[in-house]
Amino acid sequence: MLTDRTVSQFLDELASHSPAPGGGSVAALSGAAGAALTSMVCNLTIGKKKYADVQEEISAVLNQSERLRRELTVLIDKDTDAFNRVMAAFGLPKSSEQEQTDRNGAIQEATKQATLVPLSVMSLCEQSLHLAAAVAAKGNKNSASDAGVSALMLQASCAGAALNVRINLGGITDAAFVQQISARYKEISRQVETLTREVLLEVEKTLGG
Repeated sequence: MLTDRTVSQFLDELASHSPAPGGGSVAALSGAAGAALTSMVCNLTIGKKKYADVQEEISAVLNQSERLRRELTVLIDKDTDAFNRVMAAFGLPKSSEQEQTDRNGAIQEATKQATLVPLSVMSLCEQSLHLAAAVAAKGNKNSASDAGVSALMLQASCAGAALNVRINLGGITDAAFVQQISARYKEISRQVETLTREVLLEVEKTLGG
């Protein structure tokens, strides 16, 4: 599993001639890092007398951010697995008409699944940004910059995942599926951009200058 490797090992494989892991796994990793930063701000807020009035709320945010971090971490490997399944489908025999039909069906199904993985990353990023907004507004002010970086990582994750959704949609012939997923990823993208701006504005208020 990619997530069992050291940072250096992961980066070495990422830099290699192999097409996977690629941008999709990096997008998921970025999202997981963003969620982890939100958790960090929570942990730096919980137990501090200055923030006694938000302890319960921040503790709830921590539970949610850790759940989202775990889910995004799983998607690092899932994205690479989905890509490998697409490649395996392209490698199926196509000598006969039946084999061609079966191969095309397998390619379409694998490509749909490869589209849904980055869409999940996008959805989890949107959820995570609501939490980043909460810690930016109510978390430890000494960690305001971390809340901002959390939002930026989640924004980058979502934007990167959107590119992967789009490139996969280009190979799908199911018009209804393409329309549904297109509408969904565009809506998430809009929400994420709005939430990111809100977090960064809150961070700016704290940082001043």
